Amino acid sequence: MPDRTPHPPSRPDAADLVIEGGTVLVHDDHGDRNGPHGIGFAEDAAVVVRDGRIDAVTTAAAVADLPAAERLDARGQAVLPGLVNCHTHAPMVLFRGSAEDLPTEEWFNERIWPAETNLTDHDVRLGALLACAELIRCGVTTFADHYFAMDEVAHAVEVSGLRADLGWAYFSSMGPAGRERSLDFALRRRGGASGRITTSLAPHAPYTVTDADLRATAGLARDHGLPVHLHAAENREQTEHSLARHGRTPIETLHCTGLLDVDVLIAHGTGILERDLPVLGRATARVGVATAPRGYLKFAWDPTPVRLLRSIGVPVGLATDGAASNNTLDVWESMTLTALVQKAAERDPRWLTARQALDHATTQSARALGLEGQVGRLAPGHRADIVLVDLTGPHVQPVHDLATALVHSARSGDVRTTVVDGRVLMRDRRLLTLDLPAITAEIRTRLPALLDRGHGNRVQRYDA
Repeated sequence: MPDRTPHPPSRPDAADLVIEGGTVLVHDDHGDRNGPHGIGFAEDAAVVVRDGRIDAVTTAAAVADLPAAERLDARGQAVLPGLVNCHTHAPMVLFRGSAEDLPTEEWFNERIWPAETNLTDHDVRLGALLACAELIRCGVTTFADHYFAMDEVAHAVEVSGLRADLGWAYFSSMGPAGRERSLDFALRRRGGASGRITTSLAPHAPYTVTDADLRATAGLARDHGLPVHLHAAENREQTEHSLARHGRTPIETLHCTGLLDVDVLIAHGTGILERDLPVLGRATARVGVATAPRGYLKFAWDPTPVRLLRSIGVPVGLATDGAASNNTLDVWESMTLTALVQKAAERDPRWLTARQALDHATTQSARALGLEGQVGRLAPGHRADIVLVDLTGPHVQPVHDLATALVHSARSGDVRTTVVDGRVLMRDRRLLTLDLPAITAEIRTRLPALLDRGHGNRVQRYDA
C-alpha cells in the first residue's frame, strides 16, 4: 500500500512554498520496481518546498503555523507530480494540423520534411516557446525533445522555467558534422537552466543513420557519460523492412551497434516483436520506451506493446511525439488513451488500470528518462515539480475513485497551477513566465513562408 505516513517538515524556519489542503497523490516506497507502484491519495494534506525540492509531504494541520514565502490553497484540488512528456519535437507545433489524414511516407516526404527546410533558428525558438506554454498549461513539467537548432529550444526552457532533456537530432546524410554537432550541444548545454536541462545524443533512427554512425554514437555516449534518444521500431512496417533488408529487427540493430550497452530512450516501439524481448532484457544499461498513442491511432499503427515491455522490466513513459502528427502536447490525453488503447489491444478490460496509467505518467516516465529519484513523485528530496488539478467540475463529480476520475474524467484544462523547482509557472490558469499573445502573433506572420513547398527540397527522404 502507498506510504501515507506524514513526514513533518525538516526545519521550523520559513519554507519557500507551502501547498495546503489538497488531496496529494502518494507512491509506495516499497513497491515492485518493475511493476506498478502502489498509488494512493492523502486527503487534507500539504507539501512543503525548500530550495527547489520537496521537504515534506504532511498534513495541512501540521503546516498551519509554518511560515512560508508563498502559500497555495489546494482545497478542492488534487496535488500531483508534474507530468513528463518522454518524447516530442516541440518546435513542430508550427506545423500542427498542416498534414492530416495521410500515410506515413506521404506525411514525411510530401509535407513535413519539405516544410522543415523553411525553418530559421528564430522559427524554432518561437515554436519552442509556444510548445512550452502549451506544456505548462497541460500540467507537463518535464519534456524530452529531439530536434534541430536546439540552442533555441534550450532558450525556451530557460525562460519558461520548465525542465527538459534535449538532443540535437542528426541523419547520416549530414555527414560527420551532424554527429559532432549533436555531441557539442550535449556537452555545452547539460546542466543548463540551473540544472533543469539534461542532454542526450540524438541520432534520428536506424533507417536514417548507418550502423557505423550508430556505433560511433554508442562510443561517444560511453566516453562522455551521455544517454541516447532515438526513434526505433516506430511501426510494424519498419520492422518488416529491416528484416527483409538486413535480416534483423531495428531493436537487434541497436544491440549489434552497442546502443543497448548505454542508456537509451526508444521512441514509439510499436514495431517491437516478441523476438526483441530477450534482446532488450539483456541490455546492460537503462532502456526506456516512450509511447504516444494518439499519433499511432492517426497513422493506423499498432500500439506500443506496453504489457510485454513491463514484463521484462522496461519502463514505458508517456509521450505525445510532435504536434505535427499528434496535434497536441497533452500528456493528460496520452494517459487516457494509453489506458483505453491497451485494453483494446490486449482484449482485457483489467489492463491497463487507472492507477497503472498514473504510474506510467509519473514514476515510469521518470525512469524512462533516467530521472528516477528526481521527478515523478511527491516525496522528500525530489524536485518540487507539482501540478494542482481542479476536481470540482461537473465532468469530474461525483468522485467515487480519484484515480479513475483523474484518468478518465479530468482533462488537462483542469490543471490550475503548475510548479517547477518550487517556482510557480502558472497560477489559476494564468501563465507567469511566457507572453502567449505575443508569441502567437509573431508566429502568424511566419505561417505562409513556413508552409511553402514550391522549392522542392526536403530535409531527408522517408524510405524505412
